[in-house]
Amino acid sequence: MTSAAAPGDSPEASGRRFSSDERRVQIVQAALAVFGARGYEGATTDEVARAAGVSQTYVVRLFGSKENLFLAAMGDALDRLLASFRSALAQPHDEEEKVDKRVAQAYVDLIAVRGLHQTLAHGYLLGGHPVIGPAARRGFAQVWRFVRDEMRLDADAARAFFAEGMLISTMVGLRIVDDYGSDPQITELFRSCFPSELPHVLEVLPRGGERW
Repeated sequence: MTSAAAPGDSPEASGRRFSSDERRVQIVQAALAVFGARGYEGATTDEVARAAGVSQTYVVRLFGSKENLFLAAMGDALDRLLASFRSALAQPHDEEEKVDKRVAQAYVDLIAVRGLHQTLAHGYLLGGHPVIGPAARRGFAQVWRFVRDEMRLDADAARAFFAEGMLISTMVGLRIVDDYGSDPQITELFRSCFPSELPHVLEVLPRGGERW
């Protein structure tokens, strides 16, 4: 009797097999959601495999370890972040429109990428990790250099931009959207941070009862 193939090795419904590069993209996307919800310590490669619809053996074969998988997810989040920022910079705009507002909108729009903000935040909290810590610091510094060199903000404006971004990431990580409308302080905070895109933000933010 022939044993069933592992999900990561089986053909898709279309009849073709996914390449390892395609599977890697699929698994990293699932890892963003799982690490974003569970953190590095709380997540397992098995949970990522189940979220991606592949076998744990396949995940380990592609990435080798949970540490490598987290580094891949964090790197993907950073790449998406900077690509989104650069796209916002390149868009046609009125001369009166401030560059930081356009890029800040791109940052808010990335809430729709499940786990992106949270995975970066988890990485920043792992500063003491011998491998993840240095990678997180390099990524953080890379974003700072983008803000200073490509957005051309001075140091004070860059600091304010970072502070607003970290506040938004904290709100996403806390999942305080559940308290919007019932807690006056949280409601005020949301309306202050998202004055024009509040309905969209309330729709895409993860809720407290969701796993990933």
